[in-house]
Amino acid sequence: MRVAVVSDLHANIVALDAVLDAIGSVDAVWHLGDVVGYGPEPDAVVERLAAIGAVGVAGNHDLAALGGNEIDWFNPDAKAAMSWTRGRIGAPTRAWLAGLPTTRREQDMTLVHGSPRDPVWEYITSVPVARANLAALDTTIGLHGHTHLPMAWADQDGRIDAISPGPGSTFQLDGRRVLLNPGSVGQPRDGDPAASWIEIDTDARIATWRRVAYDIGAVQAAMRDCGLPTRLVDRLAVGL
Repeated sequence: MRVAVVSDLHANIVALDAVLDAIGSVDAVWHLGDVVGYGPEPDAVVERLAAIGAVGVAGNHDLAALGGNEIDWFNPDAKAAMSWTRGRIGAPTRAWLAGLPTTRREQDMTLVHGSPRDPVWEYITSVPVARANLAALDTTIGLHGHTHLPMAWADQDGRIDAISPGPGSTFQLDGRRVLLNPGSVGQPRDGDPAASWIEIDTDARIATWRRVAYDIGAVQAAMRDCGLPTRLVDRLAVGL
């Protein structure tokens, strides 16, 4: 079975379509939340995911879009973009977002947005946090997003290996407990503006990180037309 795992799409339909074109035919698409927020096309992204039968979980931006108090924790730019998103999304998008759980299990993998012990909010950015979350996993593999950074945190006989993968990097799913982050489709933050995702071959037990360039200028123009914050527009070009 070949699965594409995407996260943090952030209403960027141009990036999502570039990723789907690069993926080609797969058996499933799993998403790890933050489908909306920041970007200019929330309805289009949800419509595309629904059309391909993608399954996944809710992120903090998805819950905020539904009127949740998650927005109270956002920085000014994120809050401004979310206020715009709340006024923009239609009823089908609201219904689809409202149906997302915060944790989902697929085979021997746990899907969350933030972390296994705090599915919505916790950022896994250090060895101590990764260690605690590997211990909290009730499956061998945890898939998470939220940081917008491609990453693997693997338990090697009690030592936690922190692995920063590049495009084409692979990780053998050999029974070690591991947390895998695909990075972000819609707003990468690792210094590479290309959209990022993971492909998992569940038969060969291999995870591979992928990147694809997309028309950033077109997305920036759409964001400006919507009146979204300038800092959110500019950061797309540098992947930060």
